Amino acid sequence: MQSHNIALGAFLIVLAELAILATGMIIKTISAEVSIEQIVFIRNFVGLLILVPWLMRKGISRLHTKHIGLHIARSVVGLSAMVCLFYSWGHLPLAQASLLKQTSPIFIPIFAFFWIKESIGLKTIIAIIVGFLGVVLIINPGAGEFNLVVLLALVGAMLAGLAKVIIRKMTATETPGRIVFYFALIGTLVSAIPALLNWVSLSWIQLASLAGIAIFSTIGQLALSKAYSHAPAGQLGPYTYTAVAFAALFGWIIWDEVLDYKTIIGIIIIVFAGVLAMTDRRISRIKAEQKQIVFDKNK
Repeated sequence: MQSHNIALGAFLIVLAELAILATGMIIKTISAEVSIEQIVFIRNFVGLLILVPWLMRKGISRLHTKHIGLHIARSVVGLSAMVCLFYSWGHLPLAQASLLKQTSPIFIPIFAFFWIKESIGLKTIIAIIVGFLGVVLIINPGAGEFNLVVLLALVGAMLAGLAKVIIRKMTATETPGRIVFYFALIGTLVSAIPALLNWVSLSWIQLASLAGIAIFSTIGQLALSKAYSHAPAGQLGPYTYTAVAFAALFGWIIWDEVLDYKTIIGIIIIVFAGVLAMTDRRISRIKAEQKQIVFDKNK
């Protein structure tokens, strides 16, 4: 039986989001000099090396799993989301990239409905519609040429939402360490070829930056996997929006990025939609549990 500790889960979510934001800031700094393919490979490879001491301490038996298919699915989906996210970090304002990443809670109920047959309440349907209206405001299609990087960021957010649903399903039988190790291993193998095709020589500063990306990303993945073992995604989703405020602050301080009023309104709308969607899923889950308790008592 899984434990439920909302406070600890929320803390781990905030920690994960700040760690991922730190990777975004580093990527934004070096993306003009190092290819995204190389960044993705080194992030996964160094992350794998970081986990070797854990494997040596716990033993190879810790990798035994009966759900290798879920690990492969989570890894492929997560790696694809990582590529989209890393590219958007390097080519969009920090706050905008962070916000578009945070649209993933809007997609979670959709994946949960089609994959694990979770019902979608009226509030969630409204939240999905409202959330996409917020995205339209941020994209601002009437301002001129459509930004394909924004679309790529949205695809990444959608894939990240699917990855979170997979992680939640996996935490019933898989440990956070095992989930992250398989992700790093499969991610390293899959990203090796495109990285070699786009390889460039690196300075010591660039190597240190890439090591920082791997370290912060691994911390984020561990914290994320651990968080969803303490509470359902629906209860923890709203806490992911803390990263948007920090991204706006750091983007303004470091890169002089200023948000226009449409983006600010879009942020408010998307945060509201995400919280509404997560709250509705939480209420639906509580009602289902209560019905099950009544059913068990009447048996």
